[in-house]
Amino acid sequence: MDIVLALKALIMGLVEGFTEFLPISSTGHLILTEHLLGFHGMEEKMKVFEIVIQAGAMLAVIWEFRARIIAVLTGLGDPKQQRFATNVLIAFIPAAVLGVLFDKAIKQVLFAPVPVALAFIIGGFVILWVEKRAKDKPTSARITSVDDIKPLDALKIGIAQAFALIPGTSRSGATIMGSMIFGLSRQVATEFSFFLAIPTLMGATIYSLYKERALLSAADLPLFTIGTVSAFISAFLCVRWLLRYISSHTFTVFAWYRIAFGLLVLVTAYTGAIVWAE
Repeated sequence: MDIVLALKALIMGLVEGFTEFLPISSTGHLILTEHLLGFHGMEEKMKVFEIVIQAGAMLAVIWEFRARIIAVLTGLGDPKQQRFATNVLIAFIPAAVLGVLFDKAIKQVLFAPVPVALAFIIGGFVILWVEKRAKDKPTSARITSVDDIKPLDALKIGIAQAFALIPGTSRSGATIMGSMIFGLSRQVATEFSFFLAIPTLMGATIYSLYKERALLSAADLPLFTIGTVSAFISAFLCVRWLLRYISSHTFTVFAWYRIAFGLLVLVTAYTGAIVWAE
């Protein structure tokens, strides 16, 4: 195995894991990292690699919340578990349907420097607005447990997640901020975002791998394994850290980071330093 290539796969996995569940867009960071690591001429293969390592991040969430997942799977006769599973399914549907219908069009039209940068920057200001709203009305959260979420709430959250189909928006960011707008507490919004990530990432991975199946090769298995394992470990650490962080902090720091990153995209695209889209 090429040691340099293995190290690059390790770094890409770490970037995926550390950014997938933070409201900062893993896609944008993977594009930047891919360019900086010099994956020139490997764009098609990298598409498959990025799809595969998403599975590592998804498995980290499954492991972290395994107790609740097992409780749901083994207790579907329990109305509480039924309601929870139904809400996750309802919230999953909007992004799944719109993703299948408009995936190609979105990539052709929106996967360009200016839309990506604008998504970063606008998303940052949305976070600032949501956090200001929460500060001005600290008792506005009406849902303080994932078990109190109603089907209509789940549908609204699912629609919010669908905005993440726009490159640079961030799936977790759209889901968490949408949830807070619709009355979930910061902690519950974040926790539900993690649960919603499981079917969302699983569905996206299976669908994308099927579309790109011609690019799959057994020879790539070692690199895919390195990337997936590193994504799993970094995502697991990130999820654990984020759950502790939000217990006493807001998402404001991520808002300013998004704005700065969006400006970076604009500058690098304008100067030609980074090719953000073909």
